[in-house]
Amino acid sequence: MPWCQECSKYLTPTAMQADGTCPTCGRPVSETESPVEARSDVVAADETTPWHFKLLVVALVLYLGWRFVDIFV
Repeated sequence: MPWCQECSKYLTPTAMQADGTCPTCGRPVSETESPVEARSDVVAADETTPWHFKLLVVALVLYLGWRFVDIFV
């Protein structure tokens, strides 16, 4: 997606000038990612499921399994 570093905003291809410059500042627009997108990709790649959430899921499965067994006993 076209990103203007000077204006710090996204531009649609139809909003740019015919020569590929920003209509506001007149500088060339690059097709690189914005700093926000680059940072969110790094953060998303480093995120993992917390251990306490996994523990909660295991406890829930054990509880529901016991309740299911308790129905027939």
